[in-house]
Amino acid sequence: MLSSLLLFAFLALLMTFQYSYAVVPLLAGGVAFCGLLFVWLQPGHSLRLARGDVLCLAALLLFSLLWLADVGRTGKWPVGEGNQGILLPLWPMLAALVLMAWRGLPPKTGYWWFGVALGALLAGGIASYEHWVLGRGRPDNWMNAIPFGNISLLLATLSLVGLLARLGMRPVKGEWWLRGYALAVGAGLLAAVLSGTRGSWIVFPALILLVFGVFWRQLHRGGMVALALLVAVVVLSTSFMPRAGVTQRVAQAVENLEEYAEGDTYSSLGVRLEMWRAGARLFREKPILGWGEGRLEERRDQWVAEGLYDKGISRYDQLHNDLVDTAARRGLVGLISLLLLYGVPLVLFATHLRRRRDVQGQALALSGVIVVVAFIGFGLTQSLLRDVRGLSGFLGMLTACRCLLKATPEVGGEGTQA
Repeated sequence: MLSSLLLFAFLALLMTFQYSYAVVPLLAGGVAFCGLLFVWLQPGHSLRLARGDVLCLAALLLFSLLWLADVGRTGKWPVGEGNQGILLPLWPMLAALVLMAWRGLPPKTGYWWFGVALGALLAGGIASYEHWVLGRGRPDNWMNAIPFGNISLLLATLSLVGLLARLGMRPVKGEWWLRGYALAVGAGLLAAVLSGTRGSWIVFPALILLVFGVFWRQLHRGGMVALALLVAVVVLSTSFMPRAGVTQRVAQAVENLEEYAEGDTYSSLGVRLEMWRAGARLFREKPILGWGEGRLEERRDQWVAEGLYDKGISRYDQLHNDLVDTAARRGLVGLISLLLLYGVPLVLFATHLRRRRDVQGQALALSGVIVVVAFIGFGLTQSLLRDVRGLSGFLGMLTACRCLLKATPEVGGEGTQA
């Protein structure tokens, strides 16, 4: 029961309270440690992990250990925006600890769906209040607007999966649940739109195609088409609301590209392109192990002082792309660890998605795929795994999806080895 409450609190409060990204995972880690210690001290009791669990644990630990080794060689820790990211390299180890414990005592599935829906509703409420009451142009709940918008969009997509899974169960029960999920989808999308985050919309079409591709054969075609139209109407209507600023942000991106082509790099998009260009050069100079924490920034700033890159890139502690930043910072070795962190769970979730025939199992496997695909997409324009809420959200959702999926009885399955 305690794991269920912690999962619910994590999902519902991640975008709501300032330090929930750290407090809830630390509580979950403490409870997990005590639970595992109790199991190991009991004679005859052992922790049973499937092959897929071991692979996930290996990917988490490899990513963490290589990051820690990078810190060890430079003596500098990543701090994140506002110095909130202390000990970031240890967080995947915390996720591994929770994963082992939750495989033995998993949360209840209902708390996952309730948590993502409430999280999306709260994000939408906060964004609406800040935008229309406080008059803020880009609501962000006093955090970076990019992870606020990205994770809000992810919570909305997961709420949509919950809605369709509920519709796929026969008979459909709890009409108020359906309305709540539908409202959560709209609220999460509204928060993403009002945040002004452009990068999240790059991956959103892929997420929607995944959702409707899985449920297309299970649900009534007319209802699916109507739901697709509803999502499109919500996105377009919120995008073109007065003061939402979406059309202006899109026009600004086009203008930034034109300016960059003409040699003007001092714009939001221009600075990003400069960071990626510098990151590519950093990787070419040290392709195996990279420059390391702190040293990357020093070398980058030297090039800026020499006039090789726009001075705007020195304002940031990351390169606004997880792949580029990791390759430049930890070289090919670090890049492989990042690809494994993405790839191992993605393959495992996709395997279950193809095999499972039960609605709940498919919905949870799809949720896992969506989490990974979403963060890959988010990481194309922002180093989200160096952001405190980005890394916490990715690890927490990944761990929860894996444990919930394995705990859900497989109807007509062929075993539990994956």
